[in-house]
Amino acid sequence: MNKNEYAPYFESYIGLSNELAMPNDFITNRESCIAFFQSVPADKLDYCYQPGKWSIKDILLHLIDCERIFQYRALRISRNDKTALPGFEENDYAIEGNASNRALDSLVNEYRSVREATITLYDTFTDEELVRVGNASGKDISVRAIGYIILGHELHHINIIKERYL
Repeated sequence: MNKNEYAPYFESYIGLSNELAMPNDFITNRESCIAFFQSVPADKLDYCYQPGKWSIKDILLHLIDCERIFQYRALRISRNDKTALPGFEENDYAIEGNASNRALDSLVNEYRSVREATITLYDTFTDEELVRVGNASGKDISVRAIGYIILGHELHHINIIKERYL
């Protein structure tokens, strides 16, 4: 992937995804992500390793919210919409998402639905659409990079959970 397809901020996510084959790896990652979250002990789901940090359920909802936003961006850019897309404040989303009042099964089911929508969306993109570049959060980004960012972002957060929560 060309470095002009994404902002330097996303390089670590792109690196984690190792340019996996979309949409097949959306399916593989969906299953491993679900298995991972379902394996977390119940007493750890609302645990925060430090004051002000998100719980594991907050992180799962964060992955869901971000994937929805990235889907929307990919759709707009793939359709050659030249409108600059705004950013979003992830911490506000985490607070307002109220994940602590939700059961893990509810979050997992939502994750599964959102990922299915991502798979379906990326299945429709042509090679030309995948390399289209648009602007989101003031930075250029391609449809293809967005897919790899979704995968790498998920792996990034799972690694953090393994290192700091479990």
